[in-house]
Amino acid sequence: MANLEALIFDVDGTLADTERDGHRVAFNRAFADAGLDWDWTVEIYGDLLTVTGGKERMKYFLRKYRPDFSVDGDLDEFVASLHAAKTDHYKALMVDPGLPLRPGVERLLREARDAGLRLAIATTTTPANVTALLKNSLAEDAEDWFEVIAAGDIVPAKKPAPDIYVWAMEKMKLSPDQCLAFEDSDNGVRSVAGSGIPALLVTVNDYTRDHDFSGATVVVDHLGEPGKPCRIMQGPDLIRGQVDVDALKAIHAYATS
Repeated sequence: MANLEALIFDVDGTLADTERDGHRVAFNRAFADAGLDWDWTVEIYGDLLTVTGGKERMKYFLRKYRPDFSVDGDLDEFVASLHAAKTDHYKALMVDPGLPLRPGVERLLREARDAGLRLAIATTTTPANVTALLKNSLAEDAEDWFEVIAAGDIVPAKKPAPDIYVWAMEKMKLSPDQCLAFEDSDNGVRSVAGSGIPALLVTVNDYTRDHDFSGATVVVDHLGEPGKPCRIMQGPDLIRGQVDVDALKAIHAYATS
């Protein structure tokens, strides 16, 4: 059985609840700037989250909700321009008002670093969005905490394809059984499963609470803090109040045994 060497984290919904109050708001501001009457409500955005990637999400929105819409010129260029404007709004939102990390995230990251575990990120969001969140919600140098940041269009196929996790592991020269992944959605679970990583911890959020997490090792409501214990929603009873390094090693051993 391989030892646990690295933790690979999804970002949106896993490190912070960025979807509803971050990305959704930024999209709507970009639409307003462009003179578009599109309004992505909380409910509509929940549907759009079935598609990974911001540009892909906009195209899905047009197909499903605005099939009458047309652009002068190339649709891909139009969508890419809107997405770039949305990214600028998202980065500004990370500064003011900012978004907190989910319970237990900063604590666990610091404990993992102190224990010598290697850290990486595997996400469909753009690198600029990752940087904005880490710098403003974790620490000025937080980007340097992660050995690899696999983000955005670095691979052609986005989650639920496994490519982003495979790319991260190749860069770190690790095998799947040396890793433990963190996700929050069914698309993420499928991506991890396809990559061959056996150890997967899921933290649910309001958008993903009803997703199918049958491929996860353990599912919790959050990572837990002193005085704010997490709740195991699925999987073996391997966590005592909060997800710490000992719990991660137990989860990894259970998944790889």
